[in-house]
Amino acid sequence: MSYLQSNIPYFKAWVRREYTTNFQRGHGEFLHCMVVAVTSMPNRCLSFQVIFTGCETDDTDEPNVNGGAMWARMPITALVGDTPVDDWAKELPPYIAQPWDCMSHDHSVYVLNRATPAPWIAKVDGEFYPAKYYFTVDYTNSEIADDPAQHKQSHVLELMNAGEYTGNIVALPNNRVRVTHPAWFETGTGSPDFRPSQRIFHSKQEIEYVWNTDRVFNNLYAEDTDDSQSQSNNKKSNKRTKKSK
Repeated sequence: MSYLQSNIPYFKAWVRREYTTNFQRGHGEFLHCMVVAVTSMPNRCLSFQVIFTGCETDDTDEPNVNGGAMWARMPITALVGDTPVDDWAKELPPYIAQPWDCMSHDHSVYVLNRATPAPWIAKVDGEFYPAKYYFTVDYTNSEIADDPAQHKQSHVLELMNAGEYTGNIVALPNNRVRVTHPAWFETGTGSPDFRPSQRIFHSKQEIEYVWNTDRVFNNLYAEDTDDSQSQSNNKKSNKRTKKSK
């Protein structure tokens, strides 16, 4: 479990340059980078640690002044995937790029290995697009994160074949994505009839279980009264037999 920041399976991307100038200039320009870590802060969208490569100056006469420079907490809306496209992606507003903000400083980062080979389907601004899955961020240790009716994961994806949004990096919960893999299962159509569970399940929630101490302590080392008595009687009987001999 990490607090605030975690390493991630790094990926290459482009940063909208205006994010590096306090939005004073650089609109429509992009800086190449490696995305190497993620930051989770409550009530904010995910942000990232990036290392600039400076390769945007390759095959130009401009000097490479950005290579190796770093930036912390770069918002997810600043990033565009490194997949070649004809036109740069139109920027998504935060409420579309990540519909639910981070729920806690405490989080985990992991890759759902069985869900990685094939593209996902992402619902973005009411439309469905294929997407490349990178990793998942999950949250805990806050009232919202640990509420079963409110909890959300953030699956980090790159949009593919999404028209003007192609290449944008997004972070979507389970109810905005669908995993595909034709060799394992048929992808469903329509909306699943799901409702978030509002219950918390734990071993002491049933009063009958808590009040029944025999059941609570019925573990591997618990003695069965009948068997124990039977074994005791057998031992006494054996002792009498030996004495009589």
